[in-house]
Amino acid sequence: MALVPYALTRPFLFSLDPETAHELTLHSLAHTQGNALKWAYGNARVNDPVMLAGLTFPNRVGMAAGLDKNARCIDGLGAMGFGFVEVGTVTPLAQPGNPKPRMFRLPQAQALINRLGFNNDGLTVFIDNVRRSRLYQTRQSRSPGALPMLLGLNIGKNAATPIERATDDYLTCLDGVYPYADYVTVNISSPNTKNLRSLQSDEALDGLLGAISGRREALAQQHGKRIPIFLKIAPDLDGYQIRVIAQTLKRYGLDASGKVNNAWGVVATNTTLGRNAVKGLAHADEVGGLSGAPVLVMSNRVISQLRAALGPQFPIIGVGGIMCAEDAVSKIRAGADVVQIYTGLIYQGPGLVRQAAALIKKTF
Repeated sequence: MALVPYALTRPFLFSLDPETAHELTLHSLAHTQGNALKWAYGNARVNDPVMLAGLTFPNRVGMAAGLDKNARCIDGLGAMGFGFVEVGTVTPLAQPGNPKPRMFRLPQAQALINRLGFNNDGLTVFIDNVRRSRLYQTRQSRSPGALPMLLGLNIGKNAATPIERATDDYLTCLDGVYPYADYVTVNISSPNTKNLRSLQSDEALDGLLGAISGRREALAQQHGKRIPIFLKIAPDLDGYQIRVIAQTLKRYGLDASGKVNNAWGVVATNTTLGRNAVKGLAHADEVGGLSGAPVLVMSNRVISQLRAALGPQFPIIGVGGIMCAEDAVSKIRAGADVVQIYTGLIYQGPGLVRQAAALIKKTF
C-alpha cells in the first residue's frame, strides 16, 4: 500500500497547469524509482496471471501508453502494481509535438483533453532509457528475482513524414524496439497527428500490417524471438469500420486452420474526438483527444463489436474510461482479455491499480 495517500497529493497537482503537473510527476518517478522513496506510491502486485498472445501477464491491469513517452519511468510505474506497462509513443526522430497549451482537465467529467502530438525525444533516447531500466537489466542478468512485469513499446510516425511514407517510420521504430519489447503496439489512432487515422482504412491498413508482419518475421530470425504486435485503434469507428479492421487483423493473426497464431492483437481504444458527453464544460471545445470517464461506453462498444468479429481467442487489450475497479470489470465483460488505465491514474491515483486488479481477480 502506498505510504502517501493520493488524496493528499492530488490537490497540489491539480493546482498546476496539467502539463506542468505531468512533467513534475514523471520527474519525481524517475528520481525515486531506484530507491526506497518509491514506496510513497508503491503497491504490492496482485497475482492473477493470464496467458495472452503467447505471453504470461502477471495480472490483467496495465499502464497505457502516453504517460511515459520517453520510457523514463518504467520501474516507477511498475512499482504501482501494474501487470504490464506500455511506454511511448516513440517516433524515429525527436519532435516537440504541438504548441502549448495542449493539455486540459475537465474535472466535472473526470476527463482530459490533450493534443500533445507524439512529443518525444526520439528512438535513440527511448531505447537508451529502456536499457537503463531495472526491469531490462534484471532480465539481462537472468537473476532468479527477475521482475514479472511485461513491457510494451508503442511506436508511431513523425509528424513531418508524409502519410504515404508512414510505413517507413513504423518499420524504423520496429527495428529499434524489437529486441527490448515483450510486445509492440502500432499506434495509428492518435487524433493529434495529421491524417494518422486514415491508416485505419482497408487498403492502407492491409499494406501496413503486411509490411510489419514481413519485417517481424525477419526480426524474429535475427533475435531468436517472435513477439506479438498490437494495433491501437480509435473509439470513433462505426460498425462497418470495425468489421473491416477485424477482417484485416484476422488475415495476419490467424493461421491456415483459423486458429489464433499469437502474431497480432488489438488495443481498443485511443482517445475520442467526440464531445457530446462534455458539452458546455470549460475546455470542452479544445481541439484534441478526449479521455477519461466519457470514453468508457464508446470504448466498451468497440471492444464488444471487435470480440464478436474476431472470435473468442483473438487478443484484445481494453482501454478507455476506467475510473474505478468496476469500470475495469466492465471492460473484461465487454470482451477484453486485459485492460489499461491512464486518465484514471491521474484522477484516482495508484490505488486504482490494485483495486482494479483485485476486483478482476475476484470476479473472473
